[in-house]
Amino acid sequence: MELLLGLVLLCGVADFTRGLSITTPEQTIEKAKGETAYLPCKFTLSQEDQGPLDIEWLLSPSDNQQVDQVIILYSGDKIYDDYYQDLKGRVHFTSSDLKSGDASINITNLQLSDIGTYQCKVKKAPGVANKKVLLTVLVKPSGTRCFVDGSEEIGNDFKLKCEPKEGSLPLRYEWQKLSDSQKMPTPWLAEMTSPVISVKNATSEYSGTYSCTVQNRVGSDQCLLRLDVVPPTNRAGTIAGAVIGTLLALLLISIIIFCCHKKRREEKYEKEVHHDIREDVPPPKSRTSTARSYIGSNHSSLGSMSPSNMEGYSKTPYNQVPSEDFDRAPQSPTLAPAKVAVPNLSRMGAIPVMIPAQSKDGSIV
Repeated sequence: MELLLGLVLLCGVADFTRGLSITTPEQTIEKAKGETAYLPCKFTLSQEDQGPLDIEWLLSPSDNQQVDQVIILYSGDKIYDDYYQDLKGRVHFTSSDLKSGDASINITNLQLSDIGTYQCKVKKAPGVANKKVLLTVLVKPSGTRCFVDGSEEIGNDFKLKCEPKEGSLPLRYEWQKLSDSQKMPTPWLAEMTSPVISVKNATSEYSGTYSCTVQNRVGSDQCLLRLDVVPPTNRAGTIAGAVIGTLLALLLISIIIFCCHKKRREEKYEKEVHHDIREDVPPPKSRTSTARSYIGSNHSSLGSMSPSNMEGYSKTPYNQVPSEDFDRAPQSPTLAPAKVAVPNLSRMGAIPVMIPAQSKDGSIV
């Protein structure tokens, strides 16, 4: 009995004198990116803890390459929360009275860089205690897209795909049919939890509306797909139409090029003709000169006539000179012929010729 009583008294003294302790157990917390994480840290004090209360939260980054960082501190009845730049403005104590025994914090707008081990340290001399909390930040599935990879024709093979834009692994998929009998085709049952469903020898019974749900530990996302399996198209007609359209387009382009080339050649020819004027070409003779030459030739002929060859010219009228030239010739004063002395004519080899006189009617007098 004395021994049992002694053990009870010893245990009571130990409970009374054990000092400061943190009652929150170590744990792992998973939260989605952008959400708020609550990190608990509750403690109790003993009567022997009489010193000032100091509370400190530290972060050990997940890469283990950086030293522990102080993210928030309570000391001397003041809060200091600007130690760690990456969490500045996003970490706060949840209690307005930390002396009540609650040193828990909230981290808002979680980012992937916030992943790590957080340590809560409470000190009130002579008592000291600490606890760790592992924080994991995951990304919810989002931006999920459902689509058909292939031609939705009867007898064809194609694939139904479900792809989220982002989301932390592991991801779980679930396909459902929302229209008609709402039963998935039997050949697809083995792939209902896969991101891809392979469709073989498609039939019109596969047509309908399908949904794909993507999940992970922090959230889910969904997309819809409308599948219409139709009869095969006339590919020969499509190909023929494409070929004819291509040929017509080439013909039209050729015509346009030909017209443009022809127009350029015509413009070039007009420019060459317009500028091809030779300045050294003499002007054409006037009609007056032609008429004077004609008259001069007749006089020379008459001057060389002798009495023996006058018969053929006895009835040559003066009106045989083209009247058109005389009519259009400008009136110019006649110059008196220069007089040359007879001795000078003889020296020059001139031969005297007698020119018969003629009457007005052209007869020789």
